[in-house]
Amino acid sequence: MPGMARRMVAFRGSLLGHLRGGLSYVWIGAMYVVSGISGAKAADMAAVAPVLFPEMRERGADEGDLVALLSATGAQTETVPPSLVLITIGSVTGVSITALFTGGLLPGLVLGVMLCLVVWWRNRREDLSAVRKASGRQIGRALLVALPALALPFVIRAAVVEGVATATEVSTIGIVYAALIGLLVYRCFDVKRLKPMLVDTACLSGSILLIIGTATAMAWALTQSGFSTQLAQAMAGLPGGAATFMAVSIVAFVILGSVLEGIPAIVLFGPLLFPIAHQMGIHEVHYAMVVI
Repeated sequence: MPGMARRMVAFRGSLLGHLRGGLSYVWIGAMYVVSGISGAKAADMAAVAPVLFPEMRERGADEGDLVALLSATGAQTETVPPSLVLITIGSVTGVSITALFTGGLLPGLVLGVMLCLVVWWRNRREDLSAVRKASGRQIGRALLVALPALALPFVIRAAVVEGVATATEVSTIGIVYAALIGLLVYRCFDVKRLKPMLVDTACLSGSILLIIGTATAMAWALTQSGFSTQLAQAMAGLPGGAATFMAVSIVAFVILGSVLEGIPAIVLFGPLLFPIAHQMGIHEVHYAMVVI
């Protein structure tokens, strides 16, 4: 993202930077929008943190709070398209990726609002005597500069929802758009970073393929052993119906998330649990958001 994250953060900073906890609000909003570009939470955090960390330290923010906010917003944006987790869960369970892309926006927004309430509570006594409010002209200039970057998440989502490209093909559209904006608009495309980015992309793609391959083999073994049938019978026989099944699923994935990365956990147990959820009348997109 050649300079795009920096412009988006600068625009939000001009709007909210003068408020108590304003840069934390900027952080939450920036992560929500930036996550609509990369699809990988590690890339989202790497794009936003270097821009905001120094300014927030100067305002006296505790480094522990900054790391906690970074982690929380990274989890918050897992359901924002084009999230790798959404694509994975759609691939292994057969749920429409377009439906997941549409359904994932609201949970991420709700989590963002809840984080904003926590930020408001923790920063309600912050000293802002040295902070100046941006003028209307400065806000307008920042918006004008940030518009090309702000448009990218909408371009990506529209391409998928309107059927212009699949969830995997749309990444190419995002890359071409970002490269053109970096070269022609922001003029800060660093060619020297291209090779490391390609290497990182290949490493990430390879690790995901290894995870999916191994987890798929494990899921096949569990199915052949009869474990999946026993699990389905046990989950379907729980008292309380769909509500109990949902609660047990939450506990199960909290435990799994403590010992596994999200993608392996979903690949391993998604194909086993989604058919049970469907039998109990739970909407597949709803269940997917709870699982994520």
